[in-house]
Amino acid sequence: MKIVVNTQLLLPHKLDGIGWFTYETLQRITARHPEHEFILIFDRKPSPELKFPSNTQLKILHPQSRHPFLWFLRFEVLLPFYLKKLKADIFVSPDGWMTTSTSVPCLQVIHDINFAHHPKDIPFWTRHYYNKLFPRYAKKAKRIATVSQYSKNDIVKTYGIQPEKIDVTPNGCNTGYKPTTPEQQQETRQQFTGGNPYFLYVGALIPRKNIARMFVAFDQFKKRDPQNTKLVIVGKKKWWTREISETYENMKFRDDVLFLGRQKSDGLRQLYAASVGLVFVPYFEGFGIPILEAFNCETAVITSNVTSMPEVAGDAALLTDPYSVDSIAEAMTNLSNDVKLREGLIEKARKRRELFSWDITAEKLWECIARVADEGNKS
Repeated sequence: MKIVVNTQLLLPHKLDGIGWFTYETLQRITARHPEHEFILIFDRKPSPELKFPSNTQLKILHPQSRHPFLWFLRFEVLLPFYLKKLKADIFVSPDGWMTTSTSVPCLQVIHDINFAHHPKDIPFWTRHYYNKLFPRYAKKAKRIATVSQYSKNDIVKTYGIQPEKIDVTPNGCNTGYKPTTPEQQQETRQQFTGGNPYFLYVGALIPRKNIARMFVAFDQFKKRDPQNTKLVIVGKKKWWTREISETYENMKFRDDVLFLGRQKSDGLRQLYAASVGLVFVPYFEGFGIPILEAFNCETAVITSNVTSMPEVAGDAALLTDPYSVDSIAEAMTNLSNDVKLREGLIEKARKRRELFSWDITAEKLWECIARVADEGNKS
């Protein structure tokens, strides 16, 4: 088969959850299936850091996907002709963008549809594109893959898609995320917080990640914190809204919040392992890869009790109400003060993390591709 894959988000040093899903699964699938030809379509010159086997070609289809108007041009106008030119047997889109104008069987990966429920969290033209085109893509796709049972149920309910058309392919975790030694942990704390303990947040700084309430909860926690605990933020200020900005500026303990921007995997591993715990309390999440990263670094986790996060965390994390500042602050206090609680959560996480790996993800995604091929041959 000639399998064409949309890889516009495969940007080294800028990979988010969808980027890691794309990279980790394609690395494995292309290597495991040398009998098939894979063509990866980028929107700019691919990085030389990207290494794939000889059955893989890297192609560029301009223009770069930097605006909804360019997305429409790329996917609805140019891509159908390009797929025809390449004589594609299957088109796979790991990031959800697709086309409604092709006869090539398509596999769409939808990680979540947060934009359908919280449209005001997203810039106008972006949400307009998502909410106009993604339901059409979902109906057009031969099959859909998604990363959690929650997201599957949401797609079925919101878009009216038959459940048997959707496969669940949970995310995994980079194998580089591992515990560090007590000595390394002390060095990390010394480097970033002057030796003080800290909570860690990892992810883009956008509204649905509940950044504003996390700031207020940290302020509340600090009022009864005798250990001079810090809050370390790892992630890009993607949509730093007025609400987030004003909340931060009004914090009493604002000086105890440290912004580190993006971090490479090894540095992030060090930060996870040396922290008191991960605070990851979005009010909407399709999966939540930071939960797995923390599990693998043997770091305790505070996360939300809504959408997909209980499904991923199981009993290995403190679950909070993301809409309640008191709930989040109480969890931070409990985790900070109770060593046995942290150790108990970490022990449960050692078992929980075994349920998720990129090997499992790649195998499930390949099974989904094979179903598309089989159904395409029958139609």
